[in-house]
Amino acid sequence: MSMATSPKVDLSVAVWVKSSHSEGNSGNCVEWAPGSVGGGVVPVRDSKDPEGPALVFGVEAWASFVGFAAGFEV
Repeated sequence: MSMATSPKVDLSVAVWVKSSHSEGNSGNCVEWAPGSVGGGVVPVRDSKDPEGPALVFGVEAWASFVGFAAGFEV
């Protein structure tokens, strides 16, 4: 399997949203920035470390992951 590299994404313009499945104030939170950085990508990060790294997924890959995690395929 080959890994594709994506163009640099400017996360300073990202509008982060906490996952509705995060565990309240327990600290186990995932944030994503749907549609805010353009380029057909979705950044995802750990809300406990907002200055830390973010994973950047293609829109279709992210939709497939969310569908799989929710128990259905997209």
